[in-house]
Amino acid sequence: MKKSNSLDWQGCPVRYSAGLIGDKWSLLLIRDLMFKDRRHFGDFLDDDETIATNILTDRLNRLVSSGIVDKSRDVNDGKRFVYKLTHKGRDLLPVMVEMFKWAQKYDEHTFVSQEFIDELSRAPKRYKNKVLKGIEEADEKALRIKA
Repeated sequence: MKKSNSLDWQGCPVRYSAGLIGDKWSLLLIRDLMFKDRRHFGDFLDDDETIATNILTDRLNRLVSSGIVDKSRDVNDGKRFVYKLTHKGRDLLPVMVEMFKWAQKYDEHTFVSQEFIDELSRAPKRYKNKVLKGIEEADEKALRIKA
């Protein structure tokens, strides 16, 4: 039996996307960077999902190596790193929004409100700009030098 390799799957958009962000932890880290203003390793550990440190390290490294997340030294504490979404990572916003809509439709326990979905549906471009502005502000806050 021939073992397939990644080159056998070139050109498949689902395989490409799933290979980069297809596990739950990667998606949750993207969510946290996008919507929860988390920027440091410890911030991700403080979440209710309780990710193991070795898994967190692995997923952050994968997201960095794939160009979805940028990692830089914290100017306030040289022992810490700041993580932020790159342009490639920010381009996942429509994907995340569609996941919210889908979950709101099919998961009776979702935290996504119908009001949020309605607002999003009425003005998607305004919402996108609002989220992107929030991401930029959180990035600036995380990188700001303490006086």
